Amino acid sequence: MSRAYPSQPIVGVGVVVWHNDHVLLIKRGKPPRAGQWSLPGGAQMLGETLAESAKREVHEETGIDIRLGDIVATLDLIDRDDSGRVRHHYTLVDFVAEAEQTDLLAGDDAVDARWFARQDIPHLDLWSETIRIINLAAEKRCP
Repeated sequence: MSRAYPSQPIVGVGVVVWHNDHVLLIKRGKPPRAGQWSLPGGAQMLGETLAESAKREVHEETGIDIRLGDIVATLDLIDRDDSGRVRHHYTLVDFVAEAEQTDLLAGDDAVDARWFARQDIPHLDLWSETIRIINLAAEKRCP
């Protein structure tokens, strides 16, 4: 299935990964939101559970393993072109997680991966939904 102008929504996962009071963000290398900081994540693969998808995507994009927690939120990302056609449509499931290690290596769709102090998040020009999800995840952190 094509990710651009798909025939149906694509299921994707995002993960708010914590290390102390720092949040892991990746700089996206591909649309939608190419060049912007975002939560690590991506499309679920056939035969893969949401949890497996979340762990795989974090590892592929940042090189780290995580201890996955609960689902934080679900949302739709719908991007339309100038004529109103749906260019991208993702149904997103966002999790909270704790980092098993902290040395990052950007890969796959990510051109960069970094830890950001929570107080710096409002200054990063993130998608409003990303900020909302980070705030929700702060309340559901893993013990």
